[in-house]
Amino acid sequence: MLGVIINVITVILGSSVGLLFKKGIPERVSKAAMTGLGACTLYIGISGSLCGENVLILIASVVLGAIVGTLLNIDGAINRAAQKVEDRFRKEGDNISIAEGMVSATLLFCVGSMTVTGSIQAGLTGDNSVLITKAMLDLVSSMMLASSLGIGVLFSAAAVFVIQGGLVLLSGLIAPLMSTGAINEMTCAGSLLIVMIGLNLMGVTKLKVADYLPAILFAPIIYQLLPLFEKLWSLIG
Repeated sequence: MLGVIINVITVILGSSVGLLFKKGIPERVSKAAMTGLGACTLYIGISGSLCGENVLILIASVVLGAIVGTLLNIDGAINRAAQKVEDRFRKEGDNISIAEGMVSATLLFCVGSMTVTGSIQAGLTGDNSVLITKAMLDLVSSMMLASSLGIGVLFSAAAVFVIQGGLVLLSGLIAPLMSTGAINEMTCAGSLLIVMIGLNLMGVTKLKVADYLPAILFAPIIYQLLPLFEKLWSLIG
C-alpha cells in the first residue's frame, strides 16, 4: 500500500499548493490554464487509446459500458455523493462547484492503465514504482486542477485511496484476467474516457463520463471471450 499512500499524499500536497496559488490567479489566466490542462489530457487520452489491438473490442466495450452505466446512473450516484460533500463544505458566495472538481479529479486520477497495472503490480510483487511514477504526475495535475476547480480536487484524494487501495487488495483475483492484451484493451477504453474528460475540462462538452466507466471492465472480459466467440463462429460457418 506504500505506493497508494504516496499517491494520496501527492494529491493532497498538489491540491493544497494549487488552492494557495488560486487566490492570486486572475480568472482569465485560470481559464487559460484549464484549457491547457484539457488539451494535455486530450493528448494523454489519444496516446493511450492507440494501445488497443482490436477496434471491435473498444466499440463493444464502450457501447455496453454506456448502456449499463446509464441504466445504473453511475454519474448521478457519484454526483449525489459529491454534492453531499459540497453541501457540507461549500462557503456561501463561492461560485465554484466542489462536486465538479471532486468528480473530474477522481476520474482523471483513477481512470487509466497506470492505476490498474500499478496497483496489481504493487499487490502481487510489492513493486510500487508505477504507482510512485503516477503519484508524481498526479502531483502536477492536482496543482493545476485545484487552481481552477477548487477544493473538490483535494477531496478526490479519498477516492484515490479507496479505488487504488481496493485494486491492490484484490490484485490476486484480478491478475488472471490481466494479460498484456487485456491490459492494452482496458487502456484503450480508459483512454477514450480520458479524452472525454479532456473535452469537458476545455469546456467543449459536458459529457457524463462516469456513465461510461463500465467500459473499462467490459474491455478485458470481451478480450478473454473473443477467442471463444471466434471458435464458435468458425464451427457455425
